[in-house]
Amino acid sequence: MLYNLPVKAFVPTAKPGEAKKFYADILGLKLLSEDNYALEFEAGGTLLRVTTVQELNPHPFTILGWNVPDISSTIRSLIEKGVEFKEYDFMEQDNLGIWTSPSGAKVAWFNDPDGNVLSLTQV
Repeated sequence: MLYNLPVKAFVPTAKPGEAKKFYADILGLKLLSEDNYALEFEAGGTLLRVTTVQELNPHPFTILGWNVPDISSTIRSLIEKGVEFKEYDFMEQDNLGIWTSPSGAKVAWFNDPDGNVLSLTQV
């Protein structure tokens, strides 16, 4: 029933001003609309709704991610814009923070201004 319909993704923010700059200026998403309730962005064919909440305790797991063709160059570009990539003690990551999964996919994680965990994956 829903298999061929577009998905809308949701991310919470308690800092809409910072989130707007992060998702638009740093990640390069196109801002479509904003009001007191949410920011909406175009994200590769997916509508991303960054919803304003009163308080936020971000989860320790990934809530949003992108498949990228070249993870190393994407990471370097984001680092130049001030993004810091996460390092985890329980997995082996290279100097850019990239973990190679058993399937061979390369994954790296970073936070948005609210502490939500976002990821990049190269398959």
